[in-house]
Amino acid sequence: MKFLTFVLVAAFLSITFIAYAAATARENTASASAVDAKQLFDSKCAKCHGKDGRARSMRGKLTHARDLTSGEWQNGVTDERLFNSISNGKGKMPSFKKDLSEDQIDVLVAYVRRLHQ
Repeated sequence: MKFLTFVLVAAFLSITFIAYAAATARENTASASAVDAKQLFDSKCAKCHGKDGRARSMRGKLTHARDLTSGEWQNGVTDERLFNSISNGKGKMPSFKKDLSEDQIDVLVAYVRRLHQ
């Protein structure tokens, strides 16, 4: 009887530890993705769109870069279109499909969505 109780307690503690470790890993991955998204945006997009996404940089004004914070624009564009624009380029915007993985482009799409005002 004592052995069965010991086994059940050990199993419960193991399951609790595994669940805690999985939750911690998910939190770390989510915060790492947020950092990665900002770093990706800053390195690939901010030159034209500005660090805040408003396209107020000199280069942004010269290239007529889109204000990514515009509610009107955000409401009128799909995630698929954003993905395709980042991947294939659009107008003066270069293609990033050789520089970025599909997962990185997905992260950028989500980041651009968070710029909505």
